[in-house]
Amino acid sequence: MRLCRLRRETTRGVFDQLVDAMSGAWWTYLLVWGICLLDAVLPVVPSETMVITGGVLASSGDLNLILIMVAGAVGAFAGDNLAYGLGRLFGERVARLVVRGPRGERTLDWARRTLDRRGVILIIAARFVPGGRTATTLVAGTTHFDYRRFVPAAAVGAVGWSGYNALLGFVGGSTFTDAPWKGFLLAFGLAGAATVAIETGRWLWSRRHSRHAPQPQHAQQPHEDRTADGQLHIGGRRTP
Repeated sequence: MRLCRLRRETTRGVFDQLVDAMSGAWWTYLLVWGICLLDAVLPVVPSETMVITGGVLASSGDLNLILIMVAGAVGAFAGDNLAYGLGRLFGERVARLVVRGPRGERTLDWARRTLDRRGVILIIAARFVPGGRTATTLVAGTTHFDYRRFVPAAAVGAVGWSGYNALLGFVGGSTFTDAPWKGFLLAFGLAGAATVAIETGRWLWSRRHSRHAPQPQHAQQPHEDRTADGQLHIGGRRTP
């Protein structure tokens, strides 16, 4: 019981801090844009949290929902293109610098494999996975993925991602008008559940693909055998 109360207080404190930072001023939309741009390159920046909070505040009339969607989408699209450009310009060095650790290496390897087969779908879906989108866009640049295919995929992913998170916040805030922080908690939980579902699907797909992948066959060496008369048989042929 005490743990639940502590979590509620922590969530409420985080929400109150975000509300203080995101007032109804015009520059709030620039803040959302900048955070979403940075998050595409530095996955530690909480862009989902900002867009969801913007949606919650829009439900009470403090912000405009459409402008929050636009700011988030434009920032995410610009950030994805920035990551693509960095990957294309600096190659593997920047990818390994930004996405670190064993998990980062696995994510980069997964992005390399999947881009070859389902590049457009991956770019769109990875936008909903924190960290995964950074690895995907960087790898797309390092492998010189066709930019004419990258741009529309990144645009669709950015618009869908921003609209989804902003609407989650708006619906959550409308549901708990007396306690907006509860709406924030609900929206953030739903967004986290969607991320877990996508990551689980990716893991199941990778496991299935690796299980059904053809195993390398070792070249068979000719069989050598000597008969009782001293003649050598190689691959079924008899030699003196």
